[in-house]
Amino acid sequence: MASTLPAAIVFDTFGTVVDWRTSLIDDLSAYGAQRGISADWPALVDAWRAAYRPSMDRVRKGELPWTRLDDLHRGSLDRLVAEHGITGLTEEDLVHINLGWHRLRPWPDSVPGLTRLKARFIIGPLSNGNVSLLTNMAKHSGLPWDMIFGSDLFGHYKPDPETYLGVAKLLDLPPGRVMMAAAHNDDLAAARNCGLMTAFFPRIVEYGPLQNRDYAADGPWDYVVRDIEDLAAQLGA
Repeated sequence: MASTLPAAIVFDTFGTVVDWRTSLIDDLSAYGAQRGISADWPALVDAWRAAYRPSMDRVRKGELPWTRLDDLHRGSLDRLVAEHGITGLTEEDLVHINLGWHRLRPWPDSVPGLTRLKARFIIGPLSNGNVSLLTNMAKHSGLPWDMIFGSDLFGHYKPDPETYLGVAKLLDLPPGRVMMAAAHNDDLAAARNCGLMTAFFPRIVEYGPLQNRDYAADGPWDYVVRDIEDLAAQLGA
């Protein structure tokens, strides 16, 4: 446990604050039923998420110019719809499905925990999502952010240092006064390498039956807690 408190806490969002998998499966299953379109929606969602990191890595490696996550998601969706043999989708359908990432639901502890932390600290998402995605998600789910730190503010995706250090710069804080909170050990390792404080809590059902990592902390993080409400309690909020 760190001897000093942060001035700001930023959160990974997909999987850490919101339950992307269950949210998308429920959303797309309901939409497919409404439109009379049959598909294995859980398989599509899992494949879509599996394409997330490789698509960003193409940008990080310079294979693609800077591209917003919404547009990367859409490119992956178009490919996966064809690969999964899903037919009958109009352009309007594809736009709606792609915006499913804007409608993700929070884990039960997220809104109460964030509300407690907001009373004492600056809070915001530090996510690979773009600002419009994260803003719409916050509005949809009642996430009480002070500031939205989307990847398009920096023109970089995590784990590029420009993201973590960019938050400190925008807030006019030294990196050591910013805490990164995440359910993903690799995100925290990158943040720690940039001098940020770190907090870990597990989301052991994030990937459903495909979960194979992040069941527990595997680094020297400043705080290891149960969830966001526990983090608030540990920080005296």
